[in-house]
This record gives sequence, C-alpha cells and structure tokens, in this order.
Amino acid sequence: MKVWMTSELEELYLTGESKMYKDVARVPELFSGYTRAIDALNKAENVEQLKTISYLHYEKLKYEFSGISSFRLSNRHVHRLLFIEMEEGVEVQLITIDDTHYGNKK
Repeated sequence: MKVWMTSELEELYLTGESKMYKDVARVPELFSGYTRAIDALNKAENVEQLKTISYLHYEKLKYEFSGISSFRLSNRHVHRLLFIEMEEGVEVQLITIDDTHYGNKK
C-alpha cells in the first residue's frame, strides 16, 4: 500500500527528530509506536489487513473526524496517528493529542 505523509512526519520517521513533533520524538514509547504504525502501513497490501493487527487499535473516526482513520501509538498515552484511506493507499496527516479522548478526563 502506498503511504503519503507530510514532510514533518517523514522527517520524524527517517531521522527520529522533528520540530513539530518533539513530544513524540522525545518519548521512546511514542516514537516506537509511530515507527511500528508506519511500518505496518507500508507492509500492508490493503486497509483490511490493518484491522487484524491488534496493537494498532485501528478505528474509523466519527462525527467531526468522519472520513479519517486512526492508530493509537501507545496504550499509556493518548497520541493517535490520523490518516485518510484512499484506493491507492493512505495519506498520513498528523499525530494528535487529545486529553479528553477515550475518557481521559482531568
């Protein structure tokens, strides 16, 4: 499957550094989760294969994020990798942090 990503996300994947995603680059567990997710996207032939990889926690989002799918980067953190599914592959857009996602209320 073809994977397109922003230059910041590609820099993070290739070098382990990114000004925009410092929080991911500095936490080994998040960076490892990010590289595992990108590797899984690159190896998969189609999106259906991603659903069988339990550690990714793949899901299609709803409401204001309708049309976007996501992976969880870590079980202990609320960082998610968001991407758009297309016939030719996926377009990786951003990593997001949302403290209220999944009941992580303060």
